[in-house]
Amino acid sequence: MKAILHPARAVTLAFLAAVMVGTVLLMLPAARADGSGAPWIVALFTAVSAVCVTGLVTVDTGTYWSAFGQATIMVLFQLGGFGMMTAATLLGLMVNRSPRLRTRLMTQTESRTLALGDVSSVAKVVLVVTVLVQLVVAVILILRLHLGYGFGWLEAGWSGLFHTVSAFNNAGFSIHADGLSRYASDAMILGPVMLAIFIGGIGFPVLHDLRHRWRDPRHWSLHSKLTLSGTLVLLAGGFLAALVFEWHNPRTIGPFAVADKLLNSLFISVSARTAGFNAIDIGALTHETWALHYLLMFIGGGSAGTAGGVKVGTVAVLFLLVLAEVKGHPDAEAFGRRVGTSAQRQAITVLVLGSVVVAVGTIILLRISEFPTDQIIFEVISAFGTVGLSTGITAQLPVTGQLVLALLMFFGRVGTITLAASLVLSERRMPYRYPEEHPIVG
Repeated sequence: MKAILHPARAVTLAFLAAVMVGTVLLMLPAARADGSGAPWIVALFTAVSAVCVTGLVTVDTGTYWSAFGQATIMVLFQLGGFGMMTAATLLGLMVNRSPRLRTRLMTQTESRTLALGDVSSVAKVVLVVTVLVQLVVAVILILRLHLGYGFGWLEAGWSGLFHTVSAFNNAGFSIHADGLSRYASDAMILGPVMLAIFIGGIGFPVLHDLRHRWRDPRHWSLHSKLTLSGTLVLLAGGFLAALVFEWHNPRTIGPFAVADKLLNSLFISVSARTAGFNAIDIGALTHETWALHYLLMFIGGGSAGTAGGVKVGTVAVLFLLVLAEVKGHPDAEAFGRRVGTSAQRQAITVLVLGSVVVAVGTIILLRISEFPTDQIIFEVISAFGTVGLSTGITAQLPVTGQLVLALLMFFGRVGTITLAASLVLSERRMPYRYPEEHPIVG
């Protein structure tokens, strides 16, 4: 009997295969602007960053890579954001109109909050949302760049398309050396970019739920309610905190008009949760705003979307667990529903292991580099959360340090997904239970 590859392992191998293919393509002479092949470390780091929709780079995307190289990077982060297993299911739907059980299982690893029978429906939503959102945002950006900035149609088309795909997939790649800083006062650019980031990062299970029950929020799933409410809290809190911390900063939004201060503070809050775009110099932010980024980057966005981090749902479940303990309630509850104990254990596991990975990565980089601790922490959390924001030290790290960041990006994108899926798929009932005892805590 033919052995069936574990879905979690299949996801990991698919992402590894994409990284390897991307590395080879980026090492080709045609991928580099000057016609020479890129060094293996540059190609590997860029491929990992693209497939893991992170956006950390060691070279300037717009000048180092040729049109072929930039197109390769865009395809890689489109694949990474779209989801290897979701793409496989779509292919199965187009060919056979009915995906096989194994393909469904592999896709459920990427969209683990849904029942097995919902996979086909989710795949359709993924395709429709991806095409429609990117098409609408791309048209807006292209028209704005052509009419408002005098870009030729070809240049406006490529820039608008690249940044749209990057935004929707929360990739953070930009073909401008200064990111989106040149558009810091343009709501017609930053607004659509934020919309694409939000829709891509909220998670496809939420979009699937909203599509079928958008008229009656009472019947939304607990996952959707927790993700949406948690996201709104993080966006509002991040916006207010960034506004306060940067209001008088002369190197960021200090000289801006009030409207532009509001716009850029909101953009910081949206982008810090794994999108990775910057409209102002990240290295010029106050230390308080860096600390704000630590929190937002580590949490990330919604499950089974294009965002990274430990996910909003994970943190929401832990918050409910703490709240129940403080109140002395036996169950963690929200919106008239009880959170299952298995979900609580999985949330704790993801958070603890994510924290351990960040701590180990920080210690290693501190050991092999001489950069300040706060910059190292920022870089590590940005890599793990697949954010892509940087204080400017990525390219200056030694090769070993860049490999560490590559591993962090890969684990941040693939590890949290496969870990949660493995926990669900390996869960089993034991025929016995040991006597209960309560160790002293605190």
